Amino acid sequence: MSALARIAAMLWLALSAVAAGGAAPRVLVANRYGASGDGKTLNTAAIQKAIDAAAAKGGRVRLDPGVYLTGALFLKSGVTLDLDEGVTLIGSESLNDYPMLPTRIAGVEMTWPAALVNVRDQHDVTITGKGTIDGDGPIWWKPYWDLRASYTPKGLRWASDYDCRRPRLILIQNSSAVWLGGGVVLKRSGFWTVHILYSHNVHVNGVTIRNNEGGRGPSTDGIDIDSSAHVLVEHADIDVNDDALCLKAGRDADGLRVNRPTEHVVLRDSIIRSGAAAVTIGSETSGGFRDIEVYNITALAGVPSGVLFKSAHTRGGFTEDIRIHDLTLEGVAIAIHITMNWNPNYSYAVVPAGLFDVPPYYKVLATPVPEAQGLPHFRDVHIWNIKATGARQAFNVSAYPNAPLENFRLDHLNIEATTAGTIANAKDWVLSDNNIRTADGSKPTFTDNPISDPKDVPYGEPK
Repeated sequence: MSALARIAAMLWLALSAVAAGGAAPRVLVANRYGASGDGKTLNTAAIQKAIDAAAAKGGRVRLDPGVYLTGALFLKSGVTLDLDEGVTLIGSESLNDYPMLPTRIAGVEMTWPAALVNVRDQHDVTITGKGTIDGDGPIWWKPYWDLRASYTPKGLRWASDYDCRRPRLILIQNSSAVWLGGGVVLKRSGFWTVHILYSHNVHVNGVTIRNNEGGRGPSTDGIDIDSSAHVLVEHADIDVNDDALCLKAGRDADGLRVNRPTEHVVLRDSIIRSGAAAVTIGSETSGGFRDIEVYNITALAGVPSGVLFKSAHTRGGFTEDIRIHDLTLEGVAIAIHITMNWNPNYSYAVVPAGLFDVPPYYKVLATPVPEAQGLPHFRDVHIWNIKATGARQAFNVSAYPNAPLENFRLDHLNIEATTAGTIANAKDWVLSDNNIRTADGSKPTFTDNPISDPKDVPYGEPK
């Protein structure tokens, strides 16, 4: 266990003790404030009343078993939301029940509908229990797919995620000492499931995320850690349609203006059943990433990438001290996938000629970024103990000749793949003690600044 992991474990133990509060907190049952679990009554005001009452002296809010239709709820400092097994919060289908508030969406600060459950500008908040939080995703997913189908031919693919407003499931923003887990089931999120934004000392422990029930949920990321610090995520079971465990830090000109890194993060002991990758850094990279450790993650067949780093030449940002190890990839298509020119139709915002009456965030997204600020600089990455079977490619890696991927160490990789793939724009890489077995007999092809240490065993095969 690394020093960071030991420190994190001690921190979360202390945090859990604070959340428990020593003496038993008073319990407020939201049904006594008018909440009804009939699945039809809108319970926003009643549940919020119970939360506000609990916040007055610090307490625990519970609900009798049932299905509770609700709009946006706002947890307060010192409050525990305890969702027992048999309790479901299901999101309202009306956007009017999610007030517009300042936040950051996909790397850009803007107003956006509140999440279903919000922790904003608070501290010492707990969300726990074996109940369910259900975003009723299909009601939000179809309008997105319809909008995207009409936008893409117009050159507005990049605007789809911003124009189609969909509530996140849980938002933790500008907050600290937040604990989420205990077996809670999070499902059918309209947009991102758990968004940890501008926050610190957050522990996610034991969540199950299911966003592919009832349709294909677009942009239904699992857990996004966004310009936040001292975050531990463990024992997550994730089935989503986009990034599963994802680190973000802002997009393009707006992300460079904010300039807040994601740092001191541990992701461990989790399973990805469906999603973009076992672990993703990006594509919102502007604020940078440092001191990140990822280990004991399993990704199953159908997950496109194992380790996925993605950015764009307008995004900027950096990595420092990234440690990824002990991953098991079963049928994952690409074991190590790095692209600094990810999804150009989405990554590069250009307002089409003749389109004048546009929202302010269009202009923010389309603000030019000079090359010196826009090129991402990923360096100081150590990846080891990766076991991959049934892969299509071992490597699909590229950056830019004038912004290469620097000082990467890859060792003890045990990869079985159809083909080895390519590594481009790599400077000062060291590969050692690797076992790459390919059906076509190929070895990785290095182009544009190949491996710089000629003393290293070619391709890092075991000595």
